[in-house]
Amino acid sequence: MSGSRSAIVMRAVQEIQDGMVVNLGIGMPTLVANHIPARMQVLLQSENGLLGIGPYPLEGEADPDLINAGKETVTAVPGASYFDSAESFAMIRGGHVELAILGGMEVSEQGDLANWMIPGKMVKGMGGAMDLVHGARRVVVVMEHMSKHGESKVKAACTLPLTGQRVVDRLITDLAVFDFTEQGMVLVELQEGATLEQVRDHTEARYAVAAELERGRA
Repeated sequence: MSGSRSAIVMRAVQEIQDGMVVNLGIGMPTLVANHIPARMQVLLQSENGLLGIGPYPLEGEADPDLINAGKETVTAVPGASYFDSAESFAMIRGGHVELAILGGMEVSEQGDLANWMIPGKMVKGMGGAMDLVHGARRVVVVMEHMSKHGESKVKAACTLPLTGQRVVDRLITDLAVFDFTEQGMVLVELQEGATLEQVRDHTEARYAVAAELERGRA
């Protein structure tokens, strides 16, 4: 992982609490599985029908029939269970997933999420994100703050097709951590090495700054 992606993943791990049922989205979120402390009892759920995902397998130990929703080979922890997609989505829609950590292409200041397609590019399917953003009790989005073209991905309004409106509880980027409240979007943490000015210059969305960050600058 690059340094920026590593910072995002390691911060996302802090969102997980002992005993949780957690769904990790395709892409960067799947890397979280390798960094959950061994002392914690966490059940990772995949919408393709596995409850109890373990870390990525070591070289030569992969089982091609054991994959996550991103078609990557994974391991299963002792006591893991397997089921069909109907039962998997019943878990999600029934509110039994306590935390979903999802990747994002864009997040708006209202907490809207766009993460399932870019117009004109091939899409293999919608995946489970549209169910997860409404069914999971808490939604955390992880993504790099800027696009490859140097544009802010933290938008005033999303320009890509939406996965869900006002569904993001927390956004973690390589620069900062934002919460979405009834009062709006709030900058609550800076990643190591980032400054308030840097976040301001790279963020299109309007947001408030948490009082403790303002005091820290004074």
